[in-house]
Amino acid sequence: MAAVDVEAAVKELRTTYSSGKTKSYEWRLSQLEALLKIVTHHENEIVEAIYSDLSKPETETSFQEIFSVVSSCKLALKELRRWMKPQKVKTGMLTFPSSGEIVPEPLGVVLVISTWNYPFLIAVDPVIGAIAAGNAVVLKPSEVAPATSALLSKLLGEYLDTSAVKVIEGAVPETTELLAQKWDKIMYTGNGRVARIVLAAAVKHLTPVILELGGKCPVVVDANINLKVTARRIISGKWGCNSGQTCISPDYILTTKEHAPKVVDALTAELEKFYGKDPLGSKDLSRIINIHHFDRLEKLMDDEKVSGKIVHGGQRDKTNLKIAPTILLDVEEDSLIMNEEIFGPLLPIVTVNKIEDSFGAINAKGKPLAAYLFTNDKTLKEEFVRSVSAGAIAINETALHFMEVGLPFGGVGESGMGSYHGKFSFDAFSHQKAVLRRGFVGEVSARYPPYAPWKLQLLKALVKGNIIEILRALLGW
Repeated sequence: MAAVDVEAAVKELRTTYSSGKTKSYEWRLSQLEALLKIVTHHENEIVEAIYSDLSKPETETSFQEIFSVVSSCKLALKELRRWMKPQKVKTGMLTFPSSGEIVPEPLGVVLVISTWNYPFLIAVDPVIGAIAAGNAVVLKPSEVAPATSALLSKLLGEYLDTSAVKVIEGAVPETTELLAQKWDKIMYTGNGRVARIVLAAAVKHLTPVILELGGKCPVVVDANINLKVTARRIISGKWGCNSGQTCISPDYILTTKEHAPKVVDALTAELEKFYGKDPLGSKDLSRIINIHHFDRLEKLMDDEKVSGKIVHGGQRDKTNLKIAPTILLDVEEDSLIMNEEIFGPLLPIVTVNKIEDSFGAINAKGKPLAAYLFTNDKTLKEEFVRSVSAGAIAINETALHFMEVGLPFGGVGESGMGSYHGKFSFDAFSHQKAVLRRGFVGEVSARYPPYAPWKLQLLKALVKGNIIEILRALLGW
């Protein structure tokens, strides 16, 4: 789309928003119902588009993307009126008699820049929140997943009010032109390098942003646990989530030297059950998105510091962009694989002397989008939650917290800023407007000049809400 078209599109959205159209309950409801129809009426097309982009198994697409969007839509439709309702708050004696409330109002015209690894979910889920909050929206899907991008443009154009919701496709030039416009909020999902570009563009207009990034998500595996269940849940969160091309997939495992061989054996046994002896031929594994990312992952595997550390997997099929589930043991901390987000089917295991040592190792790196712990030790669980800073923490599970709409999803530090999901999405695209209402009685003359000691004494008492001190101030005691 040419630059003039971007400007015209944003101008049209501004006109629509200024008319008040998007603020009504009826409009928001109609658009959310339309989004739900898209998912329910076009599920097969969505599955096919995502398979074209990623060779993602239908089960993963349905469970992780389609079901999540349906859940978000239904929750918003059910709770929308309650979310929109002003929230009453108590007021103090200083303003008595008065009433206070918090009124959620839409921010205006917002931009959602989505990513390629969950090309339907990561595009539509924030749009649900933005529409529920009453905003006009531009969605920029990822050009790296072209089939899904084209389908989103087609379906949203057919079902939604295009005077208020637009899909703008394209690559770097189009994104650059979009970022040059004035927005009331920008949400970007992707990597830290592009996030810095987005943030720099937002600064020009003091535009608030939500950045959903990633990081190296650790998994701490304690001894004396059900290793079979642990292995299956790690595999599900790693290779069962788009072959590890997921921002919350386990990035590396931390366990003790003594326990590491058992962890490897458990993972190897379950991987063979899930994907067979020839995982490259398995239809249950997604492919790597493109040759650029394939080459990046090969470079991590071929690093001389880790190439001899592979204890399972390592097979590659460059023609079909497939890499088998790969486990590496006793990986050096200064290796390439331990100093960037892997975002692929490689899983290093780092050993520590004591399991408690893993907490310090995690905190020595950038704050991850998620951190995982498998243990039966109650004290260890509490210490993990208390001492490890991450966007989210899951105990005895991986990745499934993303499916819970009652939990916020977002990062901290290098893994992002802001959060969304369910009510948190509504809040993310709303301004919580403070409203104080008073009449013309209950005047406090002490607030006005000329000031005097007794007036200050009364004001202090009113702020404290102390009846006795108020009486003393009034009586001059």
